[in-house]
Amino acid sequence: MVRGARQPQQPRSRLAPRLTGTVEKPPRKRKSRTEFALKEIMSSGGAEDDIPQGERKTVTDFCYLLDKSKQLFNGLRDLPQYGQKQWQSYFGRTFDVYTKLWKFQQQHRLRTSETSYLNEAFSFYSAIRQRSYYSQVNKEDRPELVVKKLRYYARFIVVCLLLNKMDVVKDLVKELSDEIEDYTHRFNTEDQVEWNLVLQEVAAFIEADPVMVLNDDNTIVITSNRLAETGAPLLEQGMIVGQLSLADALIIGNCNNQVKFSELTVDMFRMLQALEREPMNLASQMNKPGMQESADKPTRRENPHKYLLYKPTFSQLYTFLAASFKELPANSVLLIYLSATGVFPTGRSDSEGPYDFGGVLTNSNRDIINGDAIHKRNQSHKEMHCLHPGDLYPFTRKPLFIIVDSSNSVAYKNFTNLFGQPLVCLLSPTAYPKALQDQSQRGSLFTLFLNNPLMAFLFVSGLSSMRRGLWEKCQEYLRKINRDIAQLLTHSRSIDQAFLQFFGDEFLRLLLTRFIFCSATMRMHKIFRETRNYPESYPQLPRDETVENPHLQKHILELASILDVRNVFLESTIDDY
Repeated sequence: MVRGARQPQQPRSRLAPRLTGTVEKPPRKRKSRTEFALKEIMSSGGAEDDIPQGERKTVTDFCYLLDKSKQLFNGLRDLPQYGQKQWQSYFGRTFDVYTKLWKFQQQHRLRTSETSYLNEAFSFYSAIRQRSYYSQVNKEDRPELVVKKLRYYARFIVVCLLLNKMDVVKDLVKELSDEIEDYTHRFNTEDQVEWNLVLQEVAAFIEADPVMVLNDDNTIVITSNRLAETGAPLLEQGMIVGQLSLADALIIGNCNNQVKFSELTVDMFRMLQALEREPMNLASQMNKPGMQESADKPTRRENPHKYLLYKPTFSQLYTFLAASFKELPANSVLLIYLSATGVFPTGRSDSEGPYDFGGVLTNSNRDIINGDAIHKRNQSHKEMHCLHPGDLYPFTRKPLFIIVDSSNSVAYKNFTNLFGQPLVCLLSPTAYPKALQDQSQRGSLFTLFLNNPLMAFLFVSGLSSMRRGLWEKCQEYLRKINRDIAQLLTHSRSIDQAFLQFFGDEFLRLLLTRFIFCSATMRMHKIFRETRNYPESYPQLPRDETVENPHLQKHILELASILDVRNVFLESTIDDY
C-alpha cells in the first residue's frame, strides 16, 4: 500500500488516478456526502468487523472538519466584494478550520502500509457501485459528471490491483469500456483519446504475466505473490543471523516503454507485492488464541512503509530518500528498489570512483534552468539526471538493502562500505538472450524472479500455461529449495556477514533466497551463456557455496524434470568456469 505522504507531481495523463488520490464523491447534491457514504459502509456490516472503534471516530471527526471547512469556504462567496476589513474575520475562521483539517490529516495519515486500509477503500468503492450512486449521471447532459464516474472506475481498478482482486478488475474494465464508449458517443470532447489510452493501459497491465495457471475447466487461477505465513524459509534453531527488520522501502520506476497503469509500472507493482504480507481479516485474527490481549497493540508492523515513485526527478528521489533515512528507527533497514533505464559513462575517465561508472536515469522533464529544459550536456561532465552509486553513499550510515534492475546495474557493484553498516546490493543482468528481449515491455525477468520465481522459471523454460495441481506441486518443491538455500547461506564459511545481518527479516530473507535461485537458474540455462546474462551482487557471493552449489543445481534439475523441461538446462555448470 502506498505510504500516506504527498506524492511528488509526476508527468502523467491528466485522467489517470493518483495512487494516493482522495475518493471521488458521487454527483449528488446532498450535504455530507462523504460522511453519509462512509456511515453506510460501516453500518452495512461489510467492513464493520475490520474497523476498530477508535478509527471509526477518526473517520467521523474527519468528515465533520471536512464539511465544516466546505461550509465556511462556500460562505466566503457571499461576502461583498468591496471594502478591506469586513471579510478578515470570516477568512480567519475559514483558515483556522482548514488548518485543523490539515493537522488532523497529518496526525492520522495512513502510515502503516496495512492492507486492511486497502480493504476499507475497497468496501467504500464497492458500496458506491452496489448502491448505483452514479446511475443518474448518464441521463444528464453534463460531461464533467461522466468524467467523475470514469475516474471513480479508474481508482477502483487501482485498489483492486493492489489487493490482487483480478476477477473484480476484469469486471470493472468491461464496465469502464462500456462507459467510455458511451461517453465518446454522447460528447465530442478533447479527452476521448486519453480515456481510450487509460483503457489500453489497464488491459495490458492485467495481461502482463507471461504464464497462466488454469483450473480443470480452463478458468484462470488468481495467484498471490505476497508473503504468506509459510512463505519465507524458517530459521533453524541455532542459526546466527542479524536482528534487523525492514522498516522503509522506496520503490522507484523509470523504465521507458514498460506496461503501466496510473503511476504504477509492472515492475513496481511486482516489487510492491513482494513486500506485502498476505492480508488477514482482523476478525479472524481476534479469534485466534492469545490474540485478544494484544489486538489493540500489535507486536509488530505487518508491512514496511513504502514510497512509490514513478519517474521522479533526482531532487524528488533524494527528498524522499532523505525523509526515509531520517525517520528510520533503530535496528531497521531501508530498502531501495530501482527499476530504471541505465545511464552509461561518456568517454574514458582517469579515475574509477563512484561517479565514473554511470548509474540509472531519473526524470529530467521538469528540471528547468533559466526557463529552459537542459537537453544537452558537455560530454566531459557527469550526467546530472543520473543516480550514481556515489549519490547513495551518505545513506550507507544506516543498514541499506539495494535492488537495481537496469541495463547498467553493474555500476552499483563498485560500492565502498565507508561506515561499516550492513550493505547489500542485488543487481540484475545487464542484458538478456535475444529470445527473451521482446518481453521487456511486460516487465523485467529479474524482478519477476524476485516476485514470483516459479512463474519466471516456467517462462524461461518456454511454458505459457500450467494446470493448478502441477503448479501447487512445484510451489511446494520450490519451498524446499528455498529452505536449502537458506541453509547454504547460513552454513557458509566465506560469505560476507552483511548477508547474514539482513537474514533475520522475513522479507529480506525471501528476496535473498529468490535471488540465489534466479542466479543459479540462469547459470544452468542453455541460452544464458554470457556473463552479462547473470545477476551479480555486492558484496560478491561465494559461487561454489551458493549459486553454483552442486546440491542446488540438482534441485533445479529435479524441478525441471517435474515440468518435463530438463532439456533446456545444462547438467552442470562447474566445467564452464
